[in-house]
Amino acid sequence: MPKVKIYNLDGAETGSVDLDEKVFSLEAKSELIYQAVRVAQANIRQPLAHTKDRSDVSGGGKKPWRQKGTGRARHGSSRSPIWKGGGVTFGPKKENVTKLSLPSKMRKRALCAILSQHVADNKLFIIEDLGKMEKPSTQKMVKFLKTVKADKTKVLLLSDNGLEFAIISLRNLDKAKAIRLENINILDLMTYPNLMIAKDSIEKLTLQVK
Repeated sequence: MPKVKIYNLDGAETGSVDLDEKVFSLEAKSELIYQAVRVAQANIRQPLAHTKDRSDVSGGGKKPWRQKGTGRARHGSSRSPIWKGGGVTFGPKKENVTKLSLPSKMRKRALCAILSQHVADNKLFIIEDLGKMEKPSTQKMVKFLKTVKADKTKVLLLSDNGLEFAIISLRNLDKAKAIRLENINILDLMTYPNLMIAKDSIEKLTLQVK
């Protein structure tokens, strides 16, 4: 059963906690991690290019000229793709057709594997008094990160109810980000090598990914 140190906001160790080994002591194949990242990246893609086909372009309701007798080729609409100002054939659409999915068991296993790696690397910082901040203090957060030697790399705060002051305290730090526990995802866990979480939120995190 993995054991992680507990800190206060001054950076001092105040104890330790035993974590669920089914969540924080799990290994996964690199292929699973790759698949989870690929699905997540594909699903956040926002297509911008959008073209109109002949049914979307306005006008063209009248037949340009009669079918026979003019010597010209027959046409039924001036909004045909071969006409200037007509629709576009097989052009890009803003609808996201790249949506991918991953079974929930596979996704959770990938999350557990990344969390386990943070624990193995001693990059999971559990803070007991994170929810007891009386006011926002970026200076206090900077001091804590320096004390635990996490000020040189990116830090992700897994926030929960009652941590509003902690979230505000991290806003001015370039390498810090806060997300809700419910929104934990593989991309943020892979991007941010250091994790911060309140002691009272550990059980909720365990249930979230288990």
